[in-house]
Amino acid sequence: MSPLLPHDLHPGGASAPDLARVQRWRKLFILVGLFALITWTALVEPTPVLEHPVEHLGLIAIMLCVIGRAWCSLYIGGRKKQEIVSAGPYSLCRNPLYLFSFIGAFGIGAQTGSATVGLGFALACWIVFRTVVGREEAYLSETFGEVYDDYRRRTPRFWPDLRAWRDEPELSVRPAFFLRTVRDGLVFLLAMPVFESLERLQQIGWFDAVLRLP
Repeated sequence: MSPLLPHDLHPGGASAPDLARVQRWRKLFILVGLFALITWTALVEPTPVLEHPVEHLGLIAIMLCVIGRAWCSLYIGGRKKQEIVSAGPYSLCRNPLYLFSFIGAFGIGAQTGSATVGLGFALACWIVFRTVVGREEAYLSETFGEVYDDYRRRTPRFWPDLRAWRDEPELSVRPAFFLRTVRDGLVFLLAMPVFESLERLQQIGWFDAVLRLP
């Protein structure tokens, strides 16, 4: 890993304040997009024969997301803007936290019983994070120069390269960051009661589904 470097403004690239602003907008877009997606799914009816298998697959995806994000936090530990972390999950791809978030987004959508909705949620999540990743990469490239550029050349952005695995003999773990990451991941489980409630409201006639999706 590279030594600690200051958080400065960098001509021609993104700065730490820029990234903070992008992160705030990202959270707003996620909230608005999530509300829109939930409203849309209220009008969707899953294919009966696939409903429960898809829900179970979605639950597995959510648990994989929670465990995966916690695993990543052991390595990143809040150091993403201070040094290049390139071991463990970060040796497989540059953004494993986001990759596990895509999996979790699929799991959320799959709680409707529709794999199509699950894929729609994952796609929406990818669209939001793609902009954030672009700004983060500009910042890291300006801050760390050739060290980051070399890491970027040999490591995929999202799709993991299992052949590139490397690890550290020891890790310095920040418990508060780890616990916060686990807490944030567990929020994904709220999808289960939310979509079960929407399904129940459909059954008692509050609104009708207008579209059936597998």
